[in-house]
Amino acid sequence: MRKADLVSIISEKTGVAKVDVLVSLETFFSEVKDTLGSGENVYVRGFGSFVIKKRAKKIGRHIKKNEAIEIPEHYIPAFKPAKIFIDQVKDNVHALPKDAK
Repeated sequence: MRKADLVSIISEKTGVAKVDVLVSLETFFSEVKDTLGSGENVYVRGFGSFVIKKRAKKIGRHIKKNEAIEIPEHYIPAFKPAKIFIDQVKDNVHALPKDAK
């Protein structure tokens, strides 16, 4: 599913114009990015959490030059689904026919 598909489905189910749904989704995405960028996590009850994870400093390898390089510690965004979300996906995926996966 793409963003355009999501906008269409929400618009059909709610009766809200597609433009308004798109603006709302874009605003949500922007706010999540801004909040994570400022160092805070975002919690959506029943859906999940958008969190910041710290990656420790480590030694990597530059493949073409065959040299060891130091990768500094850094932070990355991550999503942790809520238990309700996980359970619903598990239940629905097990109900699908084997060729639909």
